[in-house]
Amino acid sequence: MNRINPIHIAILLLVILVFVMKLLGDAKEELQENKVLYQETLSLSTQLTGLSKVYGDKKTVIKSINRILKQSSLRSSGIKSKNSKTGIVITAQSIDKKALNSLMAKILNGSYNVYSCKIKKLSDKKSSFKMEIKW
Repeated sequence: MNRINPIHIAILLLVILVFVMKLLGDAKEELQENKVLYQETLSLSTQLTGLSKVYGDKKTVIKSINRILKQSSLRSSGIKSKNSKTGIVITAQSIDKKALNSLMAKILNGSYNVYSCKIKKLSDKKSSFKMEIKW
């Protein structure tokens, strides 16, 4: 009576085998989900790296904004730019409509992080504006 029945041992081993197979299946599913999440994270980090190179490079942004402001159509408009640690502020007290359209087209078609833009109409042909570009 002190002996363990071999049928009980076989049933116990079978239950342990089924339990281990279930755990292995769950681990495989979790591994597949983690692989998918890793691929999504990798593509997102690649996109963010590309965006930070385009929008976050302070020297490139300053150089390109200064190149835009030095154009002959904008040079005589009285546009002032002020650099700070977080961005650049471009202001003009009175700018004609043609120069404003030219400036806005160049800035909005470029890769700049425009934080704010305020344009106020002074007359039919003149406006004042203030624009903040962050990096």
